[in-house]
Amino acid sequence: MSLSIRKAVFPVAGMGTRFLPATKSIPKEMLPIVDRPIIQYAVDEAIEAGCDTLIFITGRSKRAVEDYFDRAPELEAELEAKGKLEALSLVRNIIPPHVRVLFVRQAAPLGLGHAVACAAPLISPDEHFAVLLPDDLIDGSPGGVLSQMLKATRDQRGSVIAVEQVAGSEVSRYGIVNPEDDLGLLMRLRAVVEKPAPEEAPSNLAIVGRYILRGAILQTLAGLAPGSGGEIQLTDAIAQEIHTAGVWAYRFGGKRFDCGNKQGFLTANIHFGLKHGH
Repeated sequence: MSLSIRKAVFPVAGMGTRFLPATKSIPKEMLPIVDRPIIQYAVDEAIEAGCDTLIFITGRSKRAVEDYFDRAPELEAELEAKGKLEALSLVRNIIPPHVRVLFVRQAAPLGLGHAVACAAPLISPDEHFAVLLPDDLIDGSPGGVLSQMLKATRDQRGSVIAVEQVAGSEVSRYGIVNPEDDLGLLMRLRAVVEKPAPEEAPSNLAIVGRYILRGAILQTLAGLAPGSGGEIQLTDAIAQEIHTAGVWAYRFGGKRFDCGNKQGFLTANIHFGLKHGH
């Protein structure tokens, strides 16, 4: 029987400095990929996988994210009055009625691990939850990456992280996994290493922004000392999980776009623009 999850965490408190000056007033998560903001793609992926509670970890200047997922009565009334029913449906169905949206403020930018830990009051230690990094925009196939990960798990009750093969020259940009074997799509891990030098990397399988984690990892994060870069690293907590409940890496199907940089953002726009064709 595969895992099921209901809660998804979206860390969106970053400053988006690579996209300045645009992100001086617009959160990077709200930059459009064709006709939808980057964050919408990750939200749709989580809902497709069965999540009905979306937890956004925000920071200062992120009001636009909250406004986007809120109702807009004036806009809806105007669209209805003008008979623009297709546009009205799009606005009303950004979030389905059965899904609730919660916001938690990260007071200081202390790392991804710290951002995820901010969700602790909303997540039980005995449940699994998802973490999605919107910057990693993935056109999954077949289906979204989170759904793929859930379908791939059977007897595993530990954590599952998505991985992708990267060039050897790029391993120092990622958390890198050391699998027990490199066979199949789902691999049990021996270790994870945060941003290793190319000559020290245990593999070229990089962790990307999709995680299914045990709620108990939040207690581990709360006790972590700062790691690489002086920040609380999620990778360090995952490393501890390997020796408790176990961690598996899943090699997903689909194409990933790193929308944290300009080239990836532009490529994603071209890809999805051509895909939709209108």
